Formats: sequence, C-alpha cells, structure tokens
Amino acid sequence: MNKVPKHIGVIPDGNRRWAIERGLPKEAGYKAGLPPGLEVLRLCIKAGIKEVTAYGFTQDNTKRAEHQRKAFQEACIDAVEIIKGEDVRFLVLGDTESAMFPKELLPYTTRTTFGEGTMKVNFLVNYSWQWDLQARTHWPQKKTRTPSVIKMLRSSDISRIDLIIRWGGRRRLSGFLPAQAVYADIYVIDEYWPAFKPEHFYAALDWYKKQDITLGG
Repeated sequence: MNKVPKHIGVIPDGNRRWAIERGLPKEAGYKAGLPPGLEVLRLCIKAGIKEVTAYGFTQDNTKRAEHQRKAFQEACIDAVEIIKGEDVRFLVLGDTESAMFPKELLPYTTRTTFGEGTMKVNFLVNYSWQWDLQARTHWPQKKTRTPSVIKMLRSSDISRIDLIIRWGGRRRLSGFLPAQAVYADIYVIDEYWPAFKPEHFYAALDWYKKQDITLGG
C-alpha cells in the first residue's frame, strides 16, 4: 500500500519539558521549536502532502505565566516570518478579537500565497475549539453531512484531517480542530518537539500506510 495522507495535523508538544530537562527557563522551549517547524513543513512538501495544520497556541495556553505567554506569542510571529520564505498558501486561524492574538498576524487571517503556493498551511493561533464550533448561532435542524457542518465553522477553509502527529507523549487531541479530526488517525511520538528528527515524520507516514482507512464504513 502506498497511501500518503492528504492533510496532516501537527501538535508540537513538550517544549517546556524539553527546556526544564536542560536547566533552561520554560519559555526557552518555544523558540527551540521553530527549526523543527520549518523542517516538517519542507518534509511535507517533499512527500506530496497537500495540507498541513499546526498548533501555535490555544486560548487555554494564555492562562500561563505572562513571560511564558509572551514567549509563545513571539515564537508564533517568528514562525510566520520563517514560513513567508516557503512555497505555501498560508492561513492563521484564531480569535482575533482577543487581546491575546498577536496583531502582527492579522494580515494572514485571510489565506495568503507565498512563493509558488505549493501546499496549504494552517496555523492555529489563540485558537479554541469552543470558539470554532460556536461560529453560528443557528444550526440547521435537518440532518446534514459532515462536510456541510464543517462549512459552517470558523475553520471552514480547513479540510478533514487524515493523520495527526503529536510530539511529547501525550495521548490527547487538546481541542485540535475537533470537526476535522473526527476520523483522523493519531500517531504519538514520545520525544519532545524541540528534539524533532526526520525519522519521526517518516515513521508516522510508514505507520499511516499500514492503517485500514474506512472512515467508519
């Protein structure tokens, strides 16, 4: 079988634990996560992935200490500056009405093409699944198929996810695009995100190829 997921979700967890183990302040882990992000993006393009969605930070994350919050906000801004040099169709998705959303990223809340726009890239910044799912005050009463429901969300420009790769060993979605992730296969890597290795990515793809993808059918 030679299956390649069309859409990969990336949950880059373990930054703070990585920093603590090295005697560094927790916030140092966020900046250390920037190079792995660029490497994964390029590996996805090389592998023929059509779409990638990655967590920047959630609204729940903003409850952390102020110096940590500022560090991951700055890391997200730096990440976008890096991504601008790649061939992607880029979108930042999150609650822009909150003071926690970096204003520097507002221009990218509409999908923007960089370079040749080879791959769709979605970056969740100040994202909340409740904020996403409560996008409409009126839901249709008749039964609708999943694609119709997704079109009603704030994340409507993001397609169904085939494979989610999570670093840091946690076995949970942490609110990651619940509608799009409903039938996603999840591959968990115990190593922390800043300790990324290309083998992690290729192991996830090899594992996915062996899965029986039925979408419930």
